[in-house]
Amino acid sequence: MISITLALPAFIVGVILLYKGSDILVDGTVKTAAQLGVSALIISVILVGFGTSSPELAISVGAAYQQNSEISLGNIVGSCIANLFLVIGISALIKPIQIKKKLIKREFPILLGATLLFFILTYFGLLDSNHIVGGLIFLIAFFVFLYFFLCCARKERSISKTYEKNSSCRKSIMFILLGIGGVVVGAWLLIESAVALAHFLGIPAFIIAISIVAIGTSLPELVVSAMAAYKNESDVAIGNVLGSNVFNICLILGIAALFIPLGALATLNHITILLLLTVFMFPILLTGHIISRKEGILLLAIYSTFMWYTFFW
Repeated sequence: MISITLALPAFIVGVILLYKGSDILVDGTVKTAAQLGVSALIISVILVGFGTSSPELAISVGAAYQQNSEISLGNIVGSCIANLFLVIGISALIKPIQIKKKLIKREFPILLGATLLFFILTYFGLLDSNHIVGGLIFLIAFFVFLYFFLCCARKERSISKTYEKNSSCRKSIMFILLGIGGVVVGAWLLIESAVALAHFLGIPAFIIAISIVAIGTSLPELVVSAMAAYKNESDVAIGNVLGSNVFNICLILGIAALFIPLGALATLNHITILLLLTVFMFPILLTGHIISRKEGILLLAIYSTFMWYTFFW
């Protein structure tokens, strides 16, 4: 563990590396997919969702490998809540987000199902003493989700080629490798600085992970969704967040649970809050099929209340 004097600089460098690494990773992934003629659905839901979830993947799996279950679990719970309320709230403030019926009928029920599965596995202790069973259930759910969207992709048109057909993929692949490197190093620095800060301040590592670390790892989602909202790409703005949360819960927690017991039952109240807040998003998405600036302010107010509860309750 790094010393407290280096914790803040390491945290800042870690966040920067996560941000830039994720940005490069998403860019390289999208360009490679476009050059290979991959479906637009694959890019928007699978690749972008995975790319923006790469910091959470590095943080939570890395923390699990280092036996830091509080960081691993807290980061995912905090990141999912930050995605729904902080990211969407800020994006809606930039420009109201249009919601299509397809997203309400398909993507949101999948997210709600993944969050409900998270609550059920926690409630029955399948992320604690029987954590391997819970991890396998999560991973099975993830591959079902992936298979479903691959089937949907076959029904979608292939993405139009925005790059020359004979363009080499080497440069894009280099972007992917550089992005992964930045994410992994940034994640390690963030884990070490978060643990050092938690020990120094006497704050439980879970609280640091669910707040500061979670916001840091949600920066890619924030940048992607905010830019998409500004460009009137509402499907990307909201789909990125919903897809990222499914990745966070099913894939990342599934892998992390294979390493160590996550101690989820001890934080059942926060996981219950995540489930209730996810349910709360449904009328927001459904009402008028638009997330207005006023609703964006409401989402940010709820997130601020959650932060107050986390630190002071």
